[in-house]
Amino acid sequence: MDAERLATIFGDIGSVVWGPWVLIPLLLGTGLYLTIRLGGLQFRKLGAALRLAIIKRKDEGAAGDISHYQALTTALAATVGVGNIAGVATAIHIGGPGALFWMWVTGLLGMASKYSEAFLGVRFRTKDAKGEISGGPQYYLARAIPNKFGLTLSIVFAVFAVLASFGIGNMTQSNTVATSVEGSFGIPVWIVGLALTVGTGAVLLGGIKSIGKVTAGFVPMMIVLYVVAAVVVLLLNLGDIPQALALIFTDAFTGTAAAGGFLGSTMILALQFGVARGIFSNESGMGSAAIAAAAAQTRHPVRQGLVSMTQTFIDTLIVVSMTGLVIITTGAWDSGIEGAGMTAEGFTSGLPGDWGHYVVTVSVIFFAFSTVLGWAYYGERCMERLVGIRGVVPYRLVFTLVVFVGSTTELTVVWNFSDVMNGLMALPNLLGLLICSGLIARETKAYLAADPDLMHEPDVSTLEGTHALARLR
Repeated sequence: MDAERLATIFGDIGSVVWGPWVLIPLLLGTGLYLTIRLGGLQFRKLGAALRLAIIKRKDEGAAGDISHYQALTTALAATVGVGNIAGVATAIHIGGPGALFWMWVTGLLGMASKYSEAFLGVRFRTKDAKGEISGGPQYYLARAIPNKFGLTLSIVFAVFAVLASFGIGNMTQSNTVATSVEGSFGIPVWIVGLALTVGTGAVLLGGIKSIGKVTAGFVPMMIVLYVVAAVVVLLLNLGDIPQALALIFTDAFTGTAAAGGFLGSTMILALQFGVARGIFSNESGMGSAAIAAAAAQTRHPVRQGLVSMTQTFIDTLIVVSMTGLVIITTGAWDSGIEGAGMTAEGFTSGLPGDWGHYVVTVSVIFFAFSTVLGWAYYGERCMERLVGIRGVVPYRLVFTLVVFVGSTTELTVVWNFSDVMNGLMALPNLLGLLICSGLIARETKAYLAADPDLMHEPDVSTLEGTHALARLR
């Protein structure tokens, strides 16, 4: 079967999985339901969560492999990637400016989903044969739902997560880096691929502690540099922002007529691609970030859940918003250019001189490489769940080599494959979140009643209806 046929097959499957009757209502519905059950937690506790994540950074003396700040940056590394540059552009190219609105909705509701899956990741984490912490949907679906259905959900999640790690977390990232660097600097893709492969292998040798140290160092820097460049573009186009915002909100419910290089879209396309690319970017509801959260040194699942929740806020409400507003205010959205090239066009036309595309290329390098590292950890933890600790080193080797393959190969099939795997990962996790929503709400309420501002760190072993982390199970 040729590549074109495979791309068509995965595209057709993806249109069903991400269509209006499967994942879109399940993602939005789960996020809305959890938002209601948790009393709008993502709005009430965002300030305290950001303080805990960025200022306090760790719970001294708590069990875990890395600080909860490093767990956050590892999860951010995995999510702030090509989706924030090429994914936003793709959503707007197909769905029109209104797609950005649905990305915001996905992010706001997704914060409740991200909190819940991180909570469960810590709540039901365990240790592997080497004494390293393992957690995430591949464990909590089986432990929180102790029957064959829960076990089946956990295995299904692990299988699709391993497969997805080679798509969303590997080949799509390395390919975008290689083609962007070749376009901006003229460096052959095989040289870029080789450099990415060596860098990936060097970091993965040290496992999660090495990944945590690397991501804690450069993830904040890469986000700040990108956002500052975007803010400069928006300041230079300040007068166009009100019109851009009006276009976003109007087109979210009406679709967009053909204009310039834009072919036109409907509300359904704006909704579908806004949600699909929103989840591609922030991964809320997919369960992946819970794997990093489980490794955090934290005194209670609520604390790490709130830290992890800020990841979606930073990814979608800040980085995605910057990309989308640059594309729309500069008019790049109807240029006819697709993917990362559209974002590069926005920065090039929005900044003085002809160096805006270099900003995007350098950002792609950092964003994509960090995503590769984060997803390597997700994949190896799911491989450990499926075949035991003996599968981790072979997985790391294969994952590292696939970075080079992705850099030097045409990836239409892989992009469509990634969309399908992302969706199939999310399905068992979202079902698990709905089933476990009572547990999540009950223990969250009990903990926050004792520590409403996240500053007191109460003795949770004395709290009725909550869970102490005195020892790992």
